[in-house]
Amino acid sequence: MKHLMFIVLLFGFTSIVTFAQDVETLNFPNSYFGIYTGDLIINTNKGVQNYPMEFHLQPTDSIGMYDYVIVYGKGEQRQERNYTLKGKEVEKGIYTLDENNGILLESKVIENKIYFLFEVENSLLTTFITFNEKDLIFEIIATNTTQKIVSGGQDEETPEVFSYPINVVQKAVLIKQ
Repeated sequence: MKHLMFIVLLFGFTSIVTFAQDVETLNFPNSYFGIYTGDLIINTNKGVQNYPMEFHLQPTDSIGMYDYVIVYGKGEQRQERNYTLKGKEVEKGIYTLDENNGILLESKVIENKIYFLFEVENSLLTTFITFNEKDLIFEIIATNTTQKIVSGGQDEETPEVFSYPINVVQKAVLIKQ
């Protein structure tokens, strides 16, 4: 029985070490270049909608700059958004998404995930893109900042807290082509 437990523990430890080594060999953005396709599911208070979606992440001729393209729809409904992802302080995981129209969005990369948080026209949006070897998970959560709910703040020990109702959740699992 002791031998069996030792083998089980050894196998578990070996699996953890192998997984940790695999994560270390993958690095953003180089390990995730490609075209990803699938469907975007949008949940709102009005219901659920489904749209074809693509995400492209490709190197450019310039060091530290990458083509970052989001495509919604197909055929005549196809909307292509051509952005540029720029390394800012790469050692700290800081990148800037240039929408190529004067809008710059700061982002943070930790391991295989990129995070964005920005506000536009009273909407606060949080974006998460999780890159895996064969797919990515694209998520956006949005709220209207004018609908904030205030609680707490009754005394010095309890701070005032603002919460926001989630109005839109977008999620796509896109497969690397």
